[in-house]
Amino acid sequence: MASMVDGLSINLATIREQCGFAEAVDLCLKHGITSIAPWRDQVARIGIDEAARIIHQNGIKLTGLCRGGFFPAASAADRQSAIDDNRRAIDEAAALGADCLVLVVGGLAGGSKNIEDAREMVRDGIAATLPHARASGVPLAIEPLHPMYAADRSCVNTLGKALDMCETLGEGVGVAIDVYHVWWDPDLAREIARAGREQRILAHHICDWLVPTRDMLTDRGMMGDGVIDLKGIRRMVEVSGFHGAQEVEIFSAENWWKRPADEVIRTCVERFHDCCRI
Repeated sequence: MASMVDGLSINLATIREQCGFAEAVDLCLKHGITSIAPWRDQVARIGIDEAARIIHQNGIKLTGLCRGGFFPAASAADRQSAIDDNRRAIDEAAALGADCLVLVVGGLAGGSKNIEDAREMVRDGIAATLPHARASGVPLAIEPLHPMYAADRSCVNTLGKALDMCETLGEGVGVAIDVYHVWWDPDLAREIARAGREQRILAHHICDWLVPTRDMLTDRGMMGDGVIDLKGIRRMVEVSGFHGAQEVEIFSAENWWKRPADEVIRTCVERFHDCCRI
């Protein structure tokens, strides 16, 4: 195994098209990476018990489990179904020892054009889920998404909005700061400082914003290939008191998902050292 790479985590979406869970873990270990963040579907394919065995046997740290959320829905029955699924996600995160459950909260309810109603459904959904999360010892990390996703993926689009929601909900809820979604925000420095004062930062996700971007969902860039000030944002995050791993999360249908997984992880390590560490 290569020498340990401190401060780097791999979100397994980065190599989801090339590797299953066990193979991805082996590859990360080969490159000295002992922190990962899997997705629930990746865990489900191998089974929660086997995934937990692999994690604990290899001393793997989970910087998060992706994902819970998607609370808004047109009917009460569908909203309750989302709450039930989030409780299951909490159980999975607890079984795997994840630092947090990442929440992509959901967009507009079906047939609705009212984004404030959607945000209220998100608050209500998290509030209903939160007692189980607290009892299980699993913090919930609201991940604000870029405004382009407001209708279908997340009606919480700025770090400030996410922190307002955290204040309302109380203990056990924080934020995942993904540079892809927040780098553009003119209030970013102020809100990262606020998140630090309130001790709400649970995760820090990295990749890059390409110019041009060919697909808004599946054309994220490798660190250093785009326009995000990765070191500047990391400096703000660390000044605010968060020193956890930087978690690489890249969706790249036409580039990195087509390359050999070993090349992708090797490049992640190189770019982490060159572009992200301060």
